Amino acid sequence: MSIELDISDHVARVTIDRPERMNAIDRAAADQLAAIWDEIEGNADIRCVVLTGAGDKAFCAGADLKDAGGPSGVEYWRKTMEDQFRDISLRASMSVPVIARVNGLALGGGFEMVLGCDIVIASETASFALPEAKVGRVPLDGGMVMLPRVLPRNIALGMMLTGRRASARELAAHGVVNAVVRTEDLDAETERWVADVLSCAPLSVKAIKAVARGTAHLPVHEAYARHSDELLVALSSEDAIEGVAAFREKRTPVWRGR
Repeated sequence: MSIELDISDHVARVTIDRPERMNAIDRAAADQLAAIWDEIEGNADIRCVVLTGAGDKAFCAGADLKDAGGPSGVEYWRKTMEDQFRDISLRASMSVPVIARVNGLALGGGFEMVLGCDIVIASETASFALPEAKVGRVPLDGGMVMLPRVLPRNIALGMMLTGRRASARELAAHGVVNAVVRTEDLDAETERWVADVLSCAPLSVKAIKAVARGTAHLPVHEAYARHSDELLVALSSEDAIEGVAAFREKRTPVWRGR
């Protein structure tokens, strides 16, 4: 298996395990990842996801260009839409928070996966790039439309039109990376963020993510008024009562996800 999935204590840990290929994604690995995201979304017990790459050199170097079985660019573009954007880079249905633990290079599709995550923790040695134009390709996993939404226009275009890399600290300065730490501190920092997510009411977390991601393109008042099933469930949940009761009683809340 080139993708490892471990689920325990409400956390799903997804590891791209192809260190000999800089964790590049071939067709088989892409299919595995899509199936894993479907599995995670169908498991109500999972409250947080950590995505990373094996080893200490690369998070993911993008598409494996040595994969002879991959579709053409046009076929890939069409299939992405036909598959209803199943990959994490463009996936709209992932309701739980996804944390990217970036342990090295995040190139091409690897960087696009990072852009699809909600929280990004990076080693100070990590770097990011969309170098597709250097090999006659384009960032088909969402980079062309997502990067200009999270970076200033000229910074985003500068990266894509040249293939230049940006350091973790550069992207942290632009708000794309939440924390940059020494390599030896990466696991500890990631676990702190996981613990903080798990300390929050799971239905509240789902509602916040659903509203934030589903209304970013709308004017403020229209976004506020937009109907969201996740929001209504959270507002009328037992956990909403439990959270206030725990605060008043000066105790740790017991979240039931209902």
